[in-house]
Amino acid sequence: FAPWAEMHQYTGSRRGKEASASSSELRSDEEYSWIPWFCSLKGNEFFCEVEDSYVQDTFNLTGLDSMIPYYDNALDLILDIESRDDMLSDDQQEMLENDAETLFGLIHARFIITNRGLQRMLVKYREKQFGVCPNVLCRDQPVLPMGLSDQLNEESVKLYCPKCDDIYEPQKSRHEHIDGAFFGKTFPHLFFLTYPELKPKPLTEKYVPKVFGYKVNKEAFKKSLEAQEKAMKEKTKAKLLRR
Repeated sequence: FAPWAEMHQYTGSRRGKEASASSSELRSDEEYSWIPWFCSLKGNEFFCEVEDSYVQDTFNLTGLDSMIPYYDNALDLILDIESRDDMLSDDQQEMLENDAETLFGLIHARFIITNRGLQRMLVKYREKQFGVCPNVLCRDQPVLPMGLSDQLNEESVKLYCPKCDDIYEPQKSRHEHIDGAFFGKTFPHLFFLTYPELKPKPLTEKYVPKVFGYKVNKEAFKKSLEAQEKAMKEKTKAKLLRR
């Protein structure tokens, strides 16, 4: 989160000069706020921007204060509210920034199962921002991020394919360490219940192993293993008889 500190300083100096600059020469303050900045970082492509109004509603944050040590400061950081974080040590500042990331992730998991959140994830899904199914037979079917657990630090984010109805690890290493709890178990299935027209037909095509053009019998591997084990036993027995 070191880049955030630099960005925050830049924002302050920029606002100091704002009065003398024309509005046409300035970018909007929203571009410099924490949430858009965080979601624009490389590796955070799976996240959508949570609306400030959602974060500001304390009802939506029920129970999260007990999970985050620096909850109040982390929330202020997310909402770009000035706080007395200059009183924190370097270690405490690092913990605060980590808490802000975790808090945002937990808020994000709740936001994406609301109507507005689902709409924002719909845009990313249609643009294949989450990637496509690695199963060749799914023919580049778009996938959705999900968690195998709603609890923190249990599972990293996975990708759900609605065509083969299976889950996969993210294909890019920068996504491997995102906590699955930031998306939750419910999201992808609620998504397709909300947008049933996007649910593809189940995958019926199945890969068939062949050797020299002939389909491999299901019992072939079992019989091959049995023959191998029998040959090994006979070889061992022959060695014992020669002693």
